[in-house]
Amino acid sequence: MKKNILFLIFCVLFIAPSFSQNKKYQKESVMVWGNCGMCKSIIEKTAESIDGVKYARWDSKKGLMKVKFISDKTNLKEIQKAIANVGYDTESYRANDEVYNNLHYCCKYERKIDK
Repeated sequence: MKKNILFLIFCVLFIAPSFSQNKKYQKESVMVWGNCGMCKSIIEKTAESIDGVKYARWDSKKGLMKVKFISDKTNLKEIQKAIANVGYDTESYRANDEVYNNLHYCCKYERKIDK
């Protein structure tokens, strides 16, 4: 009986992990413009809705979002595009003016200048 238990423990600890997928996670930081807790919720939920994103955390004071994602499934540009599509400028993408104008009044941040 002890041999069976030891064998099971061995299998769980040493053999089973070799069958798991090798996911290549990448961590990045990106500037995202916004103001409040509502912005935080929308920005994070939008990023996390993308297949391959493990987490997104946006700091409203710094305007910095930290995101962790599987690099084989998505990339930082796709994440930024999705955020811009819901009204928030990022360091690489400007939100459509119409979408920005439909944000709640407390979410209207000072827009970055187009280059």
